[in-house]
Amino acid sequence: MHRRSFLGWTLALMATLPGAALVAAPPTSKVILLATTTSTQDSGLLDALIPRFEQQTGFVVKTIAVGSGQAIAMGKKGEADVLLVHSPEAEKALVAEGSGVNRRLVMHNDFILLGPATDPAGIRRRPAAAALQAIGTGSALFISRGDNSGTHAQEKKLWKAAGLDPEGKAWYQQTGLGMGQTLSVASEKRAYTLSDRGTYLALRKKLGLEILGEGDASLLNVYHVIEVNPARFSKVNAAGARAFADFLVSKDAQAVIKDFGIGTFGSPLFFPDAGKPE
Repeated sequence: MHRRSFLGWTLALMATLPGAALVAAPPTSKVILLATTTSTQDSGLLDALIPRFEQQTGFVVKTIAVGSGQAIAMGKKGEADVLLVHSPEAEKALVAEGSGVNRRLVMHNDFILLGPATDPAGIRRRPAAAALQAIGTGSALFISRGDNSGTHAQEKKLWKAAGLDPEGKAWYQQTGLGMGQTLSVASEKRAYTLSDRGTYLALRKKLGLEILGEGDASLLNVYHVIEVNPARFSKVNAAGARAFADFLVSKDAQAVIKDFGIGTFGSPLFFPDAGKPE
């Protein structure tokens, strides 16, 4: 197991133990606690970015890869130093309440609707809302992350746009897991699901799923970096958080993001956006 994946797994496990509390690094520490999404981890992007940052700065990044909702909740409690997430409404609420500062645009990719090649609900090339209507009215199996992640938040918006409430329906199952694991479940059950493109491309050789829906404006997936507010949480490593956030929007990191995935998949998994207007 990769060292960084192991650290993230260990810290996530510690958080589940009775009485355990994750505490951000002290201000003078060279250790930075990054709370981020499973998509940045599962796609391999962090493995391309973090060693470069550590070599340049001397900081050491410990990663906890969870859903954006969980990462933002950590930020609200001062249990991380910096966040890299993709749930815009929740991000704005975090900053508005004063727990996060300096929210900056980093990159985007998009969400895609996946399913078996047989496409029993006939959603191929339909707009996202119409595709979900076809899945729901036909009772085809849909696998949701169900974990309050950015992907889950987007999925709920799409169901609302489709005029459907899937909660409690027999054809709607929630894993409570990250993106990679949810894709594996959907593949095993020959079901539909919503994914970010990067994670799917990184794992598709192991999956029996095809892209059946893509390209809608409603499927845009935008990532921001947010520093946890040191004025509210005294143990936050403010210097480390600022250094990592500055790195993500630097020309160097943006060039890595621009090229990431091209050699392996023939196309980038993410698109750099630093400095662009929202």
